[in-house]
Amino acid sequence: MKKFPLIIFTCILTIGIGSGYEACTRIVYKGTDNTVITARSMDWRDEIPANLWVFPRDIRRTGEVGASSIQWTSKYGSIISSSWDIASSDGMNEKGLVANMLWLGESQYPEFNPKGRQKGLAISLWAQYFLDNFATVKDAVDHLKKDPFIIVSDYIPGTEKFATVHLSISDASGDNAVFEYINGKLVVHHDPKYTVMTNSPVFDEQLALNNYWQGIPGTIMLPGTNRAADRFVRASYYINAIPKTSDTRTAVASVFSVIRNCSVPYGITSDTEPNISSTRWRSVSDQKNLVYYFETVFTPNTFWVDLKDFDLSPKAKVMKLDLSNFQTYNGKSNEDFKESASFKFLGI
Repeated sequence: MKKFPLIIFTCILTIGIGSGYEACTRIVYKGTDNTVITARSMDWRDEIPANLWVFPRDIRRTGEVGASSIQWTSKYGSIISSSWDIASSDGMNEKGLVANMLWLGESQYPEFNPKGRQKGLAISLWAQYFLDNFATVKDAVDHLKKDPFIIVSDYIPGTEKFATVHLSISDASGDNAVFEYINGKLVVHHDPKYTVMTNSPVFDEQLALNNYWQGIPGTIMLPGTNRAADRFVRASYYINAIPKTSDTRTAVASVFSVIRNCSVPYGITSDTEPNISSTRWRSVSDQKNLVYYFETVFTPNTFWVDLKDFDLSPKAKVMKLDLSNFQTYNGKSNEDFKESASFKFLGI
């Protein structure tokens, strides 16, 4: 331990005493011939019901925080994974932009005045805002420089846990950005090389931990625990070690193998290490072909959805794939979606 830089020790200590419910992993694969694939695991201590939704263009939305809510009309259609049907936690739009929300216990959001001039956006809509409005990471980052809104969070329904997350986005070119609110200020990490993210610690410290391990060959030793820092290191090593190919079958299989390697076996949680929680589901977004793959721990099959085969025009209907009661799907599942009224995003 004495050989570790002080920041490494600090990061490990933080992970050991963190207070998150969610302990996810997110990776971005870059193959040949413009092949880009983003995968994530959803790890949570308790059940976190998910459904898949397809939203067409031209949906009018509000930030759901009262009179000072930001308002917009969606430019792009998208497919998303919901959490409790109150929030978009993961998804991809028709331009290949992917958004992933992961827990970050260190998040501190600015104080929001419902009667003030600053526009607000409920945290339940954070990912959806980017999917609705942007085709590229650069466009999204440039937009945030205008300070268009602040994130407004609240307690998770039925719990005494305040929702604290950070958000990653990636696009079809392989560009990446991570957004975090630290000490009430938005911190933006924008670089195509930011292909891995877990939950705690803050992203700067995740990079520092990974830099330490890059000095140790992965073929000799990799950290193997379920801690966020160890999952970050394994994900970073394996996503760069798997074959770089344009063959979709090989690329998707390789990416699934990496995100499964970084998952937490079902039934494992730790009261003393709350950032360790069981994996509930995994998604893999093929941003070149606009195919969204999904699997849950309670169903035996991986299935997928081709976003190109949905009607995303302004007059199209919202579509839902019901994943409740251990519904099982196999292969391409576009036809299993049913027309449905949209869920209501949770606000204040």
